[in-house]
Amino acid sequence: MHATAKTCSPSRRSASTPLRAYQSRRAFLKSSASVLLLSGMGSSLLSACGGGNLDADQPETPRLASVTNFRDVAGAAAGYPTVDGKQMRRGAFYRANALTLSAADTAALNKLGIASVYDLRTPGEIARTADILPAGATSQALDVLGVSDFVAPTFDTAAAAVAFMEAQARAYVTGAAQRVGYGELLTRLANGAGAQLFHSNAGKDRAGWVSALLLSIANVPLDVIMQDYLLSNVYLAQSIAVQTEVIRAQSGDVVAASESPLFTVQDNYLQAGFDQVQASYGTMASYLIQGLGLSQATIDALHDRLVV
Repeated sequence: MHATAKTCSPSRRSASTPLRAYQSRRAFLKSSASVLLLSGMGSSLLSACGGGNLDADQPETPRLASVTNFRDVAGAAAGYPTVDGKQMRRGAFYRANALTLSAADTAALNKLGIASVYDLRTPGEIARTADILPAGATSQALDVLGVSDFVAPTFDTAAAAVAFMEAQARAYVTGAAQRVGYGELLTRLANGAGAQLFHSNAGKDRAGWVSALLLSIANVPLDVIMQDYLLSNVYLAQSIAVQTEVIRAQSGDVVAASESPLFTVQDNYLQAGFDQVQASYGTMASYLIQGLGLSQATIDALHDRLVV
């Protein structure tokens, strides 16, 4: 799979997304104080999904060969626009998969001045793959799943794997450990000094949810939030292909097809989380305050850090 302008540019609605679900999504976001939808977005927002021309005082975000899903939460080029005519601030927050950094990528990351790293993985995941930290960065483990280890189960059908991924996304909203963990992370991101990085194992599910929340707080259009979420399939393309081929070689085509939804992201995964926010809290603002325990001052501080 190769990144192309068509792959990276946002669309208003995936062909796989039912119209009724999309209309429900619009209604939810219009009723939310923190997540708004702007129609008519241009096709160039994500065209530079690996980086782009930036302001003179902000370096280009590097593409890392050893940590392929590393990227700026604010997007590429000049940063994502918001529905209220502002622009996201690049260089504040970064997201990634596990920090298995090569020497060359460590040197590239050191130039970004990352002060804090938040590891969202379980203790078992951390024990199997320890982080290599950027120079001068402190590290904090925040197990947002609240379990000792996480290994995805095996499934007989792709539909069962998809259902599992959707259930995981809903649990980010309903689970007690998840709410505590995500609330603590967002509080630390709001109050921390300097550039900050958070990551999970593949950087697509747990880290993907956090990024979606931050983009929501920044008032980035939903269409862009969704397409940013789906960019993990671009950044992880080689990893996805390798994992799928390993399973195919070991267990055959049927098993590989059944397991493949675990390695990717789909719009219905993120939508399951948003739907659960609506079902449990009504609005994103209520979820942030009541569900995650954030104060309005913390949300305002995050917004100020996220938006120019």
